[in-house]
Amino acid sequence: MSKRTHVVLSERSVKNRTKAAERELMRLRQLKALKAAAGSWKDKDHPELKSGAAKWVAKLRSQDEKRFQKATAR
Repeated sequence: MSKRTHVVLSERSVKNRTKAAERELMRLRQLKALKAAAGSWKDKDHPELKSGAAKWVAKLRSQDEKRFQKATAR
């Protein structure tokens, strides 16, 4: 059985509820995407990260800096 009711809410309350609902929907979509992607990362496919992501990023930044120095030395 269903019943109908009429509720009056302030504009601020409606905005807050809307934002909360949007955040929850986003959270649920992200969880769904994470579950769908589970197991897609394989260490064997990314040997450059064997020493850790921080070392890999530092190496990339070093290479970028060398290229920048070379390009601006002209």
